[in-house]
Amino acid sequence: MHGEYKVPNGKLVVVDLDIEEGVLRNVRVAGDFFLEPDEAILSIDGALEGAPASTDAAGLAARITAALPESAVMFGLTAEGVGIAVRRALARATEWSDYDWQLVHTEAQAPALHMALDEVLTAEVAAGRRAPTLRVWEWASPAVVIGSFQSLRNEVDAEGAARHGMTVVRRISGGGAMFVEPMSTITYSLSVPDSLVSGLTFADSYAYLDDWVLGALGDMGIKAWYQPLNDIATDAGKIAGAAQKRVVGTDGGPGAVLHHVTMSYDIDADKMLEVLRIGKEKLSDKGTRSAKKRVDPLRRQTGLAREAVIERMIDSFRTRYGLTRGGVTDEEMARAEELVRTKFGTAEWTARVP
Repeated sequence: MHGEYKVPNGKLVVVDLDIEEGVLRNVRVAGDFFLEPDEAILSIDGALEGAPASTDAAGLAARITAALPESAVMFGLTAEGVGIAVRRALARATEWSDYDWQLVHTEAQAPALHMALDEVLTAEVAAGRRAPTLRVWEWASPAVVIGSFQSLRNEVDAEGAARHGMTVVRRISGGGAMFVEPMSTITYSLSVPDSLVSGLTFADSYAYLDDWVLGALGDMGIKAWYQPLNDIATDAGKIAGAAQKRVVGTDGGPGAVLHHVTMSYDIDADKMLEVLRIGKEKLSDKGTRSAKKRVDPLRRQTGLAREAVIERMIDSFRTRYGLTRGGVTDEEMARAEELVRTKFGTAEWTARVP
């Protein structure tokens, strides 16, 4: 069995192993990390040898930590990362490079249609009828997008939204509200087979699926990192938030994960505060007194046009994993439009949590 895991802000860990009578055998850990002293790698292999195959990542990490000499120094490597790589091997997880990725980047769409396309395209991946897809959104109008479980009246000032011409829609994933203006926001979705995140906890899957965009931002001179559970942050402040939805496979398909991210290219903080109800409780764990200081836009940090940022992100993904331009099929679009009519464009769905 073979498993790989790139430690967030670190290096790649590769594990090869066998299972014999329910325990790990012939374990070999490798990667492009740094480890001193040299023989510490044997301590890691030895700690995993004979471990029950049912041991979770935390339990495997504890065995490694206990076996390492006090003088051991790990750089780009963590005991937890090795444990996750083992779990991915046991789950027969796939890797990014196993797939022919498709890019969907089309004309601007209405907010409700974006919600529907996320559901339809991810369902197609879950059924095995669509290749894993990176979809970059273009917005036809300003919007507030609330999480699946958020209270409409608690999150959105209806008068403020109407005054600024903002459509309010509800997405299928959890998480917080998104304040969107077409030329001030960068949004993308990943619709991926669930085997890509096999062996990862829910929290670890966020970091794993965000890793490529951290690299893209780094190429633009921005040192960014994953901040649990679902933020991308820099020294200057938060620049993005992510949300996920797991979709069960049909017709023998593998199941899929929807992972979408909204990034602030620019932001009208005064308008945002007139539209969103951002309470003191929400801000209390963010280390700031002002909602205006929570988000630091990409425009200021990069000095690049929005279109240039998007193109650099796409190029970075293509360089890492390959990416072929595709589109939404007529059938997929018809299903999405029907979902707008019956679900995402209805008051019943938007206010399902009043």
